[in-house]
Amino acid sequence: MAKDFMFPDLGEGVTEGEIKKWLVKVGDEVRKDQPIAEVETDKAVVEMPSPYSGKVLKLSAAEGGIVKVGEVLATIGGEGETVSAAEPPSSTSVVGELPETDEEVVTARPSPSAPPSAGVQATPAVRKLARDLKVDLASIKGTGPQGRVTEEDVKRASAPSVEAPEPAMKAKFDLYGWVDRRPLRGIRRSTARHMMEAQANAALVTTMEVVDVTDLVTLRERINKQAQEAKGIKLTYLPFIVKAVIASLKRHPYMNSSMDEEAEEIVIKKYYNLGIAVATEDGLMVPVVKAADQKDLFTLAKEIKDLAQAAADRKVDLADLKGGTFSITNYGVFGSTYATPIPNYPEAAILGVGRIQDAPLVVGGAVVPRKVMHLALTFDHRIMDGAQAASFLTDLRQMLEGPEALLLDL
Repeated sequence: MAKDFMFPDLGEGVTEGEIKKWLVKVGDEVRKDQPIAEVETDKAVVEMPSPYSGKVLKLSAAEGGIVKVGEVLATIGGEGETVSAAEPPSSTSVVGELPETDEEVVTARPSPSAPPSAGVQATPAVRKLARDLKVDLASIKGTGPQGRVTEEDVKRASAPSVEAPEPAMKAKFDLYGWVDRRPLRGIRRSTARHMMEAQANAALVTTMEVVDVTDLVTLRERINKQAQEAKGIKLTYLPFIVKAVIASLKRHPYMNSSMDEEAEEIVIKKYYNLGIAVATEDGLMVPVVKAADQKDLFTLAKEIKDLAQAAADRKVDLADLKGGTFSITNYGVFGSTYATPIPNYPEAAILGVGRIQDAPLVVGGAVVPRKVMHLALTFDHRIMDGAQAASFLTDLRQMLEGPEALLLDL
């Protein structure tokens, strides 16, 4: 018996997916758990393993098509089965249920009282379908052998006639010149919805701080050399920033929280799962470093690198995109200095990190060249006030300006 493979609920609010690539074609034999398609959700590209073994009878959509949760992704069956094969209906008698014969029934001599369709060649199953759909068999021209009316004939006759839609016409220019339209799909569509959700549901305020990271630059260069020689790990500035953020989050717990709007409660998280924004060709993704407070610099460096690569390759596990409590976005790596980042709603806050650059600062009464970095903290003003946000940033700045303390757990 042919079985429909329904697009499953992948969790995390995923409601639909785009068929990125079929890995099988109609007629192929597949094994249970064999991937049959790559489906792009608004989180990642995931391979869909077949829950059944058998022959691929039907693929529900072309590549690029959208399939919603609960809709048929593909139909798998046995040799000789077809998608349109209907199960023989049963009739109930005093001795139990008996399958109705599928033999052709032809009424040779219709009586005057017989219905108009009595002389039509059709199986009982097709006749029943016609009755259910209120279709007059006599009005149908059969396409089966010897003019027999088939199930498809009945379904076609029952379908409401609709006029062919006008082909979609979209101008490739506007009043000022040529334009190119791109469909809003996948991560870009998810990001658009998510950003609007954050803007609509939170009271967002951004505060900024300048950090003298001269000592951090020196420390990172020294440790990075050792790390590459001893462990083969390249240390960026991000693990240092993660360590400093966690220390500051512990002093300011409201930063590591979210709003339960239904209960009208602030939920303060006592664990530290830090999301790291990653720019991919398809849009922004935020994989999460779980239990970041329990990891040393080298472990953080490796995990951030691995997650970023998995996100860039669209191979990141959905579980690695869940559970964040606070996020960091490093636009400095692209040469940017200032920004007003939007939190990964419903998280209460996000830290933006600008590029490190040379700048004159007054140190000990003298103007000297220093390495400086600009930080931007956007927070939900419903959850905390500006004073709390400023205190968080001040503590963070002091930790980054005295970075030796970040090495205590090495």
